[in-house]
Amino acid sequence: MKVGLFGSSGIRGLVNADLTPVLAVKVGLAVGTFIGAGKVFVARDTRVSGIMLENAVASGLMACGVEVHRLGVFPTPVLAYLTKSAGADAGLMITASHNPPQYNGVKVFDREGLAYDEEKQSQIESIIKEEKFVPADWRNLGKEVIEGIDCQAYLEMIQENVQLNRKWKIIVDPGCGATSLIAPTIFKNLGCNVVPINAQYDGYFPGRSPEPNADSLKFLAKVVKEFGADFGVAYDGDGDRVAFVDENGVFVDFDRVLAAYAAYVLEKVGGIIVTTVEASMIFDRMVESRGGKVVRTKVGDVYIAKAIKEFGAVFGGEPCGAWIHPKLHYCPDGILSSVLLLKALEEKEESLSEFVSQVPIYAITRKSVPCKDQNKKEAVIKVKELLEEIFPDYKQLSTVDGVLMKLTDSWILVRASGTEPLVRITVESESLKTAKEIMEKVSVIVNRAVEDLEK
Repeated sequence: MKVGLFGSSGIRGLVNADLTPVLAVKVGLAVGTFIGAGKVFVARDTRVSGIMLENAVASGLMACGVEVHRLGVFPTPVLAYLTKSAGADAGLMITASHNPPQYNGVKVFDREGLAYDEEKQSQIESIIKEEKFVPADWRNLGKEVIEGIDCQAYLEMIQENVQLNRKWKIIVDPGCGATSLIAPTIFKNLGCNVVPINAQYDGYFPGRSPEPNADSLKFLAKVVKEFGADFGVAYDGDGDRVAFVDENGVFVDFDRVLAAYAAYVLEKVGGIIVTTVEASMIFDRMVESRGGKVVRTKVGDVYIAKAIKEFGAVFGGEPCGAWIHPKLHYCPDGILSSVLLLKALEEKEESLSEFVSQVPIYAITRKSVPCKDQNKKEAVIKVKELLEEIFPDYKQLSTVDGVLMKLTDSWILVRASGTEPLVRITVESESLKTAKEIMEKVSVIVNRAVEDLEK
């Protein structure tokens, strides 16, 4: 087993290579040992490996005397919400989120609907590594429950907190993932005129990549424009991320819509907003101009959720479409985020393009360099030394997550991916030319650092 079983968003890996049924059984055994005999909800996204891994996880849990409620295909935020509202001791989600279909993973939530933090993850890893499982006596094995829990409580939560007065025309693209049935239903319940595309379960994701981004949503953008819709919305494979297309058929930049919504929240309630080291500097400028304070964390919704709770923040999110609304629950929730954004547009009497137009546009470039998992962190350490040599006049340096270097009108972030064998580079500047020049220099030294380690 590799060191560091958990990444920035649970356990993740290639099916039958990194993530095998044997490992999945051990995860079930470890969680069952950690919580003791109790009740655990297990759900999955639409991936073809989901049932295989769900069976394995459930077996491990039942071996420890756990009552396993198998919910079937549910979005991750729905599982997290139900884990708390229906009184389970833990929730296990079988998903690889936005990763390609050959990947899968396991994400664990506690009884409060919070993803396991580093401390709990470390305890689970230790139990697995040392095989300190505590199986139940054969007389006290856990049982499987397939019926009895549905998504009604989640649907009611949304309807109680969001009422729309306008009949919005929206195009919904679940990407054949876990939101395929529930997302169109929720928008219809809110009175919207809904046109769904890619809204059938299919773990091969034939319609588009499970990662909703500008490239994968070109068809959605075309449909929004052709249908004269007000809004286009898309989700990743398990529904914890959301992406938007405006009324003109233009993909809305993740950083800009995140900053615009954060500003909207602050105008209503004020307070602290949480984001990661990877978010654009426009986030700070939008928040601080409205009297708010920004807290930055490592990349990963686990860290966002923990900081929101610790600082009593009113909102938090990552520039990948993972937004957390702590008033309602602590899991990133793509469906909830999209209906709350619609409500914000209605209150402000603005289109989506008008809503984000208040946010300045800076040049931001991102690149990923392939790097073996065991070399990622060492590569970033080497890059830090090289960055300090190349940019000796830097203004600030942070190692909260990778290396974040602030220059006069630009910043650089180099970090090891928490979910894939990659080193990620982000460069932002007020000038596109400057951003490209910096990215060229940083790419060279990252590639050099990786090559030296993999010779």
